[in-house]
Amino acid sequence: MDFEFSREHQALRKLVREFAEEEVRPATRQADRTSQPPLDVIKKAAAIGLLGVPFPREYGGLGAGETGYCILMEELGRVDTSVATVIGAHIGIGAMAIYLGGNQHLREKYLPDLCAGKKIAAFALTEAQAGSDAASIKLRATREGDSYILDGSKMWITNGPLASVMAVLAVTDPALGARGGATAFVIETRHNGSPAEGFTPGKYEHKMGLHGSPTSALSFDNFRVPQENVLGQIGLGFVVFMQTLDVGRVSLGAATLGGAQSVLHHALEWAAMREQFGKSIAQNQSIQFMVADMAAEIEALRSLVYRTAWLVDNHKPFIKEAGMCKLLGSEIASRCVDRAGQIYGALGYSRDTDVERSYRDCRITEIFEGTNEIQRILIAEQLFREVGVKIRP
Repeated sequence: MDFEFSREHQALRKLVREFAEEEVRPATRQADRTSQPPLDVIKKAAAIGLLGVPFPREYGGLGAGETGYCILMEELGRVDTSVATVIGAHIGIGAMAIYLGGNQHLREKYLPDLCAGKKIAAFALTEAQAGSDAASIKLRATREGDSYILDGSKMWITNGPLASVMAVLAVTDPALGARGGATAFVIETRHNGSPAEGFTPGKYEHKMGLHGSPTSALSFDNFRVPQENVLGQIGLGFVVFMQTLDVGRVSLGAATLGGAQSVLHHALEWAAMREQFGKSIAQNQSIQFMVADMAAEIEALRSLVYRTAWLVDNHKPFIKEAGMCKLLGSEIASRCVDRAGQIYGALGYSRDTDVERSYRDCRITEIFEGTNEIQRILIAEQLFREVGVKIRP
C-alpha cells in the first residue's frame, strides 16, 4: 500500500500551486467585486497545459488522469473557488462528456482545442423544471434529415456565456421519457466570437457567491446539430450525462478539500495573532477544539478523494465513493468556513477577508452537480444494491 504521489503528480502539484499563487490569487478580489471572470488567468492556465490535465496525450492532454485532475482542483480550490469552477466545468463535465461519450472522431475533433484552451466547454443539463429531477428535461431534439433541431432552454449553466462547445441533453423520443428517449449531443454555440444561429445565451446570473464564474440560461430556437455529433447512442444520452457527473463529483470533492484547507490555514494564523483578555485566542480550548475538528475532517476528506481518484484511474467501481466525495466535501468545507468565520469574529463578516468570500462561495457546493439530498439517495441505492436489494425501479 503506497500513499505517496508519483513524481509526475508531485511536479504537477508544484506547477499548479505556483500558478495559483502567482496568477490566480491576485485576480480573485477583482473578479469577485466586478462579477467578471478573469479570462486572462484562464488563458494562462491553458498556456501551461492545465486545461487538459486528465486527458490522454493523444488528444492534447497531460495524461495525468483523475488523480492529476484532483490535484489541479484541490490547488485551485485552495485559492479561488470561482476559477476552480470555471476550469472544473470546462474539464470535468464539459470536455469529460465528450471524452466519455464521444467516438474517436468527436474526441479528435474537439478535445485538442479544449485542452489547448482555444475553446471553452460547458455542460447543459439543468432546466427550469429539471434540477434534482434531471430526467424531466424538456429541451426537444427533432430529427430532420441528417441533423437534429433543438428547441427549448436550459438554465444555471456554468460557463454558459463563455462556452463555444457544449455537451447538451435533449429529448429525442418523448414517449420513452428522458431515461430512454433522451440523446446527448456535442454542439458548437459560437462562431468567431458570436453566438451561432438559433442559440442565445442569457444574461449573467447575479449569484450570492462564485462571482468570477459566469452562469446563465441558454435558449435554443431551431438550432441545428449534425447527427454525427451524438454522444453515445441515440436515446441513451442520460447514461452519458450521469457517468460524466459521477466523475465530476470526485473532482468537486477535491476542490472543496482545497477550500477547506485554505480556511483552516487562515483560522490558525488569525487565532495565533488575535489577542483577547491578555492572551492569543489560540490559547482558548474552544478555539483548539474547532481547529482540531477542522483538521481531522480535512484529512479524512483527503483520503476519500484520492482513494476515489485511484479507483477511477484503475477502472474500478466508484459511483458510491464519488457521491461521498461530493457530499462530505461540500459539508466539510461548509463546516470549516463556518468555524473559521466564528474564529475571526466580526472581521470574518467583512468583505476585506478571504473567509467572507469563502463563506459565500462554498454554499453552492451542497447544491450543484446533484444536491446533497440526491447524493444520499444515490449512496444508499449503491449500498442496498451491494446486498442484493433494489430500491428504485
